[in-house]
Amino acid sequence: MGQVRADSIGDKRVVAIRYTAYEPMAMEKMGIIREDIFNRYSITCMHVYHSLGIVESGNICLFVFASSKHRKDAQEACREMVEKIKFELPIWGEEILENEETLWKHNP
Repeated sequence: MGQVRADSIGDKRVVAIRYTAYEPMAMEKMGIIREDIFNRYSITCMHVYHSLGIVESGNICLFVFASSKHRKDAQEACREMVEKIKFELPIWGEEILENEETLWKHNP
């Protein structure tokens, strides 16, 4: 699970993130990523949910669940899925600061 953190940017705190996406493109890319994960790991099931809209700090914005005969496969598949979502999925996060200023989120 991924949670919106109340990070500090300068002297301001992140109070929420506004997630946006072009949904048809995001769903197509998610299918490609998911298929690749199924081909590379011995998993039997995988569910992924990513929020869209405003998610306040402290709330869950991402959920990845996988099952397999052996937990190592499920854990590695989840870990890789999260990384691929962060860097490949066309979902954008706009951080909302406590003074209502906004900044586009950059994943390091």
